Amino acid sequence: MKVMVGGTFDPLHDGHKKLIERSFTIAGDGGEVVIGLSGDVFANRKSHPIRPFEERKADLVAFVENLTAEMNSNAVWKIEELHDKYGSTLDTDFDAIVVSEETFPTAVEINRLRKEKKRSKVDIHQITCVLADDGRWISSTRIWKGEIDIHGNLIK
Repeated sequence: MKVMVGGTFDPLHDGHKKLIERSFTIAGDGGEVVIGLSGDVFANRKSHPIRPFEERKADLVAFVENLTAEMNSNAVWKIEELHDKYGSTLDTDFDAIVVSEETFPTAVEINRLRKEKKRSKVDIHQITCVLADDGRWISSTRIWKGEIDIHGNLIK
């Protein structure tokens, strides 16, 4: 199965890790995972500073290499640069997209646009967001603000 997932992944936190791990689980042995990583221009629309693409990509590669070794996964994977919220999802053949509660509306929009282009709909797999110690979502914004760390632990 070919699975797509995307994000800015800065900093790479436990919520992101759950999203990526789920993508590999869905892809299964012999599957493929395409990880869309926001390019610098697209990423800089965020309300907090974003590290350069190559730094974020290096962190992502290290995480995925470790994850696939731990999972004993033989799924193939690649990282593609995103210049908008769709990436190649509108024109590429794939089976599923993995999203968070926060990005679910984008996946619905992708399927609507694919239908307009006479392309097949894809399965949407939504994970629940990982909660910090205070019961709120772990997010990059909260980490950059110094509220929590990448695991959702409150910073005193």
